[in-house]
Formats: sequence, structure tokens, C-alpha cells
Amino acid sequence: MLARVRSAAVLGIDAYLVDVETDIANGLPTFATVGLPQGAVKEGRERVFAAIANSGYTFPLKRITVNLAPADIRKDGSAFDLPIALGVLAATEQISAERLGRVAVLGELGLEGAIRPVRGALPVALAARTAGLDALVLPRENIAEAGVVAGIRVLGAGTLAEIADYLDARGELAEAHVDLTALFADRARDDVDFADVKGQAHAKRALEVAAAGGHNILIMLFQDPHLCQSFLLRPSPSPGSAPPTRWERSGCSAGITATPPG
Repeated sequence: MLARVRSAAVLGIDAYLVDVETDIANGLPTFATVGLPQGAVKEGRERVFAAIANSGYTFPLKRITVNLAPADIRKDGSAFDLPIALGVLAATEQISAERLGRVAVLGELGLEGAIRPVRGALPVALAARTAGLDALVLPRENIAEAGVVAGIRVLGAGTLAEIADYLDARGELAEAHVDLTALFADRARDDVDFADVKGQAHAKRALEVAAAGGHNILIMLFQDPHLCQSFLLRPSPSPGSAPPTRWERSGCSAGITATPPG
């Protein structure tokens, strides 16, 4: 019995799709995960076992092999808990596998079957859209972050049982709806103006040139409270000092923030 679930992993500030392949065969009860799994991924088998049992399903006492493809890239984090659990349920025909090929799934499992938030939802949504998938299923806490990506449905669930019902067409999941125009229009603006900074002509000139030309800038801060360094780094409504936010730039910045450390 073999099942495949689409998932994803974060590499730097980008994400790539991962095929979670689950094979269940007769033999002594074992659970092996291959494909360069790291600490949190290896520990996930205990969470998967408890979550399946506590959600009203049966965990098979057979020889279970989970392959995370591509197998030559290291996988880390607890986000593979959910796709592994769904792979086990699909391989044992406890849930339908019909929808699994068109959606990507990500989420950490609690022992009671609850789905907990993960990091990197935004770059994962971008990768899923690029791959042409129909939807991305995430923990509810992550759908607002991933929902800013147009061109793919972002669905949120709170428990393993909710996703099982969705895959069996017995229920629907909450869908993210984010208005990017309203989001950027309502962004907070600071009341700082460079005219309020006395002196620092070279620093102000450098910031203006960087903002106008879209250049990077490195600021070296000194431990002197009278230099207004932190004041200069705050957003300013002065003409030309802060260009309007574009999705490409804000998406990259948000991707850096959403990327797991390490």
C-alpha cells in the first residue's frame, strides 16, 4: 500500500516541494523515515502515532517506510507531521487520496490531533503556486500570512480530523481572503520627518539616495544617544524618502521574516 502527499520545506528564504511517500507492508511493526530527516522530523513518528489514534483512526501495526523526496536535501522541522499522518491514513485507505495529489499540506501535530502553526508559510505558498497546485492546507494560524499570495487557495484547519473530512468531501476548510490593496493602503505611517533631525547631513543624503534608487544601505550605529541614528532609520513621510510598497519587495521582506532561523 503506497500513498503520496505533497508538502514543502524551506531552504534559505525560498521553499521547494517535497513528496512524502508512505509505504505500508506486512512485517514486524517498524516506522522508518528516510530522505535526510533531521531531529524534529524523526521525532514526528511519535506525534503521528498519537494524533492518529486520538483522532479516531487506526494506526497500522505493520512495516511503515516514509520517504521524503528529493532525498538528497536535508529536511528539518515539525511541519512534516501532518503530511506523514495523512500518508499513513491514505495508504491504509482510511481516507480518500483523490485530492491529495493537487494540494500541498504542512503542519505540526499535537498528541490530541490538533494542528499547530509552523514557520515559512509564505515562501511555501509561493512554491505551491509556482508548481501549479490547486490549494495549500495549513494550520489556521498561518493562513493570513500565506493568503497574500494570489493564484492559489489557502485553506486552514485546526485538527487532523477536519482535514480528513475535507479530503473525504464531508466538510470544508476555512479559506483565506486577503485584500492586498487594502492591506498596503492601511499600512502604518510614521510621523517622523528628516527635517526634525538636526545635522547628520551625510546620513540623510545617503538614506534619500538609497530610497530613491532602491539601493541597499549599511548603517553603522554608535553608542551615542545624541546622534539620532535610530530616529533616522524609522519610516518617514517626506517626499522621496519612502517609496510606495510593492508586492515583490514586501513579499521578499516577509519571506525573510517568515523563514525559520538556522
